[in-house]
Amino acid sequence: MDRSTLRPLVGVSACLKENGRGGWHHTVGEKYVQAAVRAVGALPVLIPAIGPEFDDDAAMTAALDRLLDMLDGVLLTGSPSNVEPHHYGSESRPGTAHDPARDATTLPLIRHAIDRGVPLFAICRGLQEVNVALGGSLHQHVHEVDGRRDHRSPKSPDMDVNYAPAHDIDIVEGGLLQRLLGERRVRVNSLHAQGVDRLAPRARLEATAEDGQIEAFSVPDAPGFALALQWHPEYKALENPVSMKLFGAFAAACRARAAARMAAPLRAAAE
Repeated sequence: MDRSTLRPLVGVSACLKENGRGGWHHTVGEKYVQAAVRAVGALPVLIPAIGPEFDDDAAMTAALDRLLDMLDGVLLTGSPSNVEPHHYGSESRPGTAHDPARDATTLPLIRHAIDRGVPLFAICRGLQEVNVALGGSLHQHVHEVDGRRDHRSPKSPDMDVNYAPAHDIDIVEGGLLQRLLGERRVRVNSLHAQGVDRLAPRARLEATAEDGQIEAFSVPDAPGFALALQWHPEYKALENPVSMKLFGAFAAACRARAAARMAAPLRAAAE
């Protein structure tokens, strides 16, 4: 089977948002869909934020396992919303938006995907979700933490300004990120108010900003690819060599899983 031409199925996390007319929409930014299609070479499958609709944990577990059996990877997107603080033992601070339906979907999804070896690539809110799902905590307002810079975007009407490179990150020597990029320092964009406080026990630090804020981590005991980034590699990914190396690694892991999934029935039939 030629993995280079195989289009894997990649689940893409969605948000639940009011549409301003009394209804609700499950939404995913177009840049994530385009990154999945063009940078990963995948067929994206949107995962709606429907966690609270399940009656009990057993039903949720069964549904997630069936979903992950059909997916070759999971892409966790960024979002204006934040993980609700009660998930990491804290209280909500003023000025933060939440999406409890997304939390109820992605937090268990993350744990199941990692433990089942489904390739996982997490971006911005996605990184924060992975950290919380694995037992870590968050700063709700990084810009209020002593010694930290303001990591929020300029809020310009020009998206190229908002997603412009903002600061360098220092990459941990010998880690997954260094192996993928072949560099110890790269420049990244910055569009987040929240960030990692206490790193989850299963996570391995991969990069920090110059102020010490965690910018990337991996999950070394995961059976499959698992990498979380605080910045946004999906924005004009095809024009960014760093982004393409990262999405390329995720794509290779997804294609390998797709090939293995497709070959499994053939092996079973031959036995």
